[in-house]
Parts: sequence; structure tokens; C-alpha cells
Amino acid sequence: MNRRSFLVTAALAATMPHWARATHAANGEHVHFLSADHPLQEAWRAWKALCLTSDGRVIDQFQEAASHSEGQGYGLTLAAIFRDHAAAEAIIDWTERNLNRRGDGLLAWRWRPDTTPNIEDPNNASDGDLFYAWGLSLLGRQQGRSELIEQAGGIVDALLTQCTAEHPDKSGRRYLLPGVAGFQHEGSLTLNPSYYMPRAMYDLAQITGRSALATLTADGEALIDELAQNGLVPDWISLTKDGPGAAPERFSRRSGYEAMRVPLFALWGDRADAPAVIAFSRAVAAEATQPGAVTVFDPATREGLERSDHPGYVATSALATCATSNRVGSLMPAFSDAQPYYPATLHLMALVVQVTVFPRCVPI
Repeated sequence: MNRRSFLVTAALAATMPHWARATHAANGEHVHFLSADHPLQEAWRAWKALCLTSDGRVIDQFQEAASHSEGQGYGLTLAAIFRDHAAAEAIIDWTERNLNRRGDGLLAWRWRPDTTPNIEDPNNASDGDLFYAWGLSLLGRQQGRSELIEQAGGIVDALLTQCTAEHPDKSGRRYLLPGVAGFQHEGSLTLNPSYYMPRAMYDLAQITGRSALATLTADGEALIDELAQNGLVPDWISLTKDGPGAAPERFSRRSGYEAMRVPLFALWGDRADAPAVIAFSRAVAAEATQPGAVTVFDPATREGLERSDHPGYVATSALATCATSNRVGSLMPAFSDAQPYYPATLHLMALVVQVTVFPRCVPI
């Protein structure tokens, strides 16, 4: 091991949670790829038929058939996990041709088929860039392709230099901004906790050698843990020198469709004891007398404000319920393509987390 590799490894060991350190030490990576004959491959094929075009565009049906960097990143990561190299190459090709237009390695956040130009707002979305980089790095690791890992590293560099900001209290802690433009204000930051995906970030830090990303992740996890101490994690927050508070009025202050990703992503990192997961599972249990799943909560009172019968939301809730208990078996429904892109994608992710991280939560 050369000096640079040693220093990066040491820095990562100091910032990674215990589960990440243990698994990286064992085998160099902690992502589980699924075999070609894995039973979950059927769900992946159904997701592709629902959301992915033959030329690699992931379609969000509820958003006027638009495509987002989020969807392209999710799709690429899932394609790598399912070892679907043809789908991965198609997603990369479409994304590079249509979203990689900024010149800095980051992706324009939305492409619409019915507008001219197709990209009306060139701003990026950090979570889309993060998942796209993660997918590239996983595929690069899987196929031994250094150019993909180098591209992922370039995206990480752009995120670190353009999409992070110091805590307004000048403590030196840094946080991931939702995009390059529009989220830094005089004396405050506007943040989206669900844009953090710790497992992806720690993986990228290890694979690309960017130890600063691991430090950024640790600061973000600590903030999310703080948010969950007294309620559910909101969709958006404002961060000032006095700490976290309500987001500006034009952003959602509820704990809803965006924030439900926070416990899911924490579980993907094997953090069933994370405060966000525990708070979410308790809120789900309190609302379990009615059918479907709560999709929007009041973050302070944990009162359910909106519900949905889409099985993807039910699966996410059921996984959290099982993971925070000692039980074997969960009430996660089988994958269904009778739902739009977003719940379908959460559904497939939840099933991946179940089979790779929480095998005892097998659906029954």
C-alpha cells in the first residue's frame, strides 16, 4: 500500500461508522450484487418495463413523463446491483447525451420531452449526481473499468467543491447542498436530509479515494440524527448558526414523500438503530390501524396527514417496522408494476435492502 492509499484508508476508518469499517476491511466493498438467477431479478425486469425506455431514459410518469438526474442515478445503481450491463450502458449513454451539459461533470436535474429546449433549468440536484456517481463506481468496480471510477471521482470532486457549505456557526462542519445554486443564503443554508445516502457516500469515498466525502457524510448523519431526536425528519430544513429550524416557506416543512427516503437509506447502511429509523417506525406503528401507508406526517406530532395504497410506500414502512424489531418475517408486499415511478423505485430499493442487509425480514 502506498502512502496516499494508507492516508486515505486511515481517514476513512476515522469517519466511517463501525458497519462500514468492518465490511470494507473484510472484502474491500460492502455492496451486494445480485446473481443472474436471484429471485429478485423478476422485480428488476418489471421495474425496467415500467420505468426504463430502450434507449436508457428513466421516465417519471407523474411528472409529465420527465426524466431526472435522480431517476437516471437510481436506475444506474440498480442496474449495477442487478448486474444488468446492457441496461447500465443504455442509462449512461442517454444521461451523458442529454443531462451532462453543464461542463463541470454534474448533471442538469430535469429533462422534459415536451419543451424546447428539453432542459429549462441547468441547475443540478446533488442526490441525482450522488447516485449516478455511485452507479458508475459500482459498475467500474464490477467490470474492472478504471475510467468509470475516474468519472465517478470527478463527480465527487465537483460535489465537494460546488455543492457543500460550512455550518453557519463556523464550526468547520460541512453539509451537502441540494444543488449548486439557490441554497446558500445570508447566515443560513437550505438543506434536504434525504439527499444524503450514507452508504453510497462511504462507498464512493472508499472506491474513489475521496476521504473528504466520508467526513462530509459523518457530519450529515450527525445532523440527521439530531433532527430525529424530537420528531420525524422533515423534507427540508434551514440551518443557521443556532442550529436546524423550519425551511423557507416555499419548501415542504412536513415529513413526506422526500423524507421517507431517510430511514430507507439509513437501513441500506445497516443502521436500524438510527434515530430517524426508530422515529419513522414508531410513527408508522401509531397509524397502522388504517389500510395503506402514511406518505406525509406532521414531523412534530407524527400525525399522519396523507396516505397511499401504492405498495412501494407500504414496503418501505414494513421494512422499517421489521428492522427495528426482533421478529423474523415482514409484511413487505411483492413488487408491483401497478404504481408510478417513485413508489415503484422505493419498492425495489426496499426489496434490495431486505435481501442484502436484513434477510430476517423476508416477506411472509
